[in-house]
Amino acid sequence: MKELLILSGKGGTGKTTVAAALVTLLSGKKVLADADVEAANLSLVLGARPREEEPFYAGYEPQRDETLCRACGLCREKCRFEAISEDLSFDPFLCEGCGVCAWFCPEGAISMREKRVGSLLVSETDYGPLVHAELIPGEENSGKLVAEVKKRARSLAEAGADLLLVDGPPGVACPVIASLSGAEAVLVVAEPSPSGLHDLERLSQLLRHFRLNGFVVVNKADLCPELAEKILSYPFLTPLGRIPFDEAVPQAVREGLPLPLFSKGPATLALEEIARRIEEKILNAGGEGDEDSGSA
Repeated sequence: MKELLILSGKGGTGKTTVAAALVTLLSGKKVLADADVEAANLSLVLGARPREEEPFYAGYEPQRDETLCRACGLCREKCRFEAISEDLSFDPFLCEGCGVCAWFCPEGAISMREKRVGSLLVSETDYGPLVHAELIPGEENSGKLVAEVKKRARSLAEAGADLLLVDGPPGVACPVIASLSGAEAVLVVAEPSPSGLHDLERLSQLLRHFRLNGFVVVNKADLCPELAEKILSYPFLTPLGRIPFDEAVPQAVREGLPLPLFSKGPATLALEEIARRIEEKILNAGGEGDEDSGSA
């Protein structure tokens, strides 16, 4: 079983569009995962049908036993985050769950309980099971939720899948680092813009640090051929191809369909060739990258 992680370094590059297309184009039995727990949308494109949902807890929040509380105000005095109001109620948006209020309460009226920050879901699609999650807006610990998504997806994939395909989070922060665990190869979807090149450089450094094989495709490559060529020539990333600008892409997104099921236009043709190269260079060759990569 191979694990392919798709990253972008920044939001808005078309990462999920590419991921959904590859789901339909790559052969073999697949298990899918959406590790972008703060804005998961792969399920929307694949028409996922929810099968399981369970709460996800991370961190702690205070709970007061009013029968024990004498309203001495010591908890409010000790709270450095000013999360306790004059009526001694807790503000969930200011509370950091540090537990100081419970520690100093002379009556033992405050206890710390696990805090629900989101949900873990397993859904059915026409291409295999999809593991995804929903982080409650404003909550933290997204890296832990990403790790749980990967853990559940890997357990399903080990039951006989050929490929675990993971649509990763944008950026290079904690959620991305959590998504890298267990990946054999990383496909970077970049855009030909100064910000796209800058974030590609940061993501490339991250992959080199963890000694992971990196591959790259450029989306909307014809909008700036010079930058597209620079991205495809970037050291330590093996180029797999260019995807041209195609007006069918936003139309497919509006229809909630993977691009290859909506159009056989230039972007789909490019993705079909990229899928063929992924089969050849990653899935059938152990994901060995070419550090002396040139342009596609």
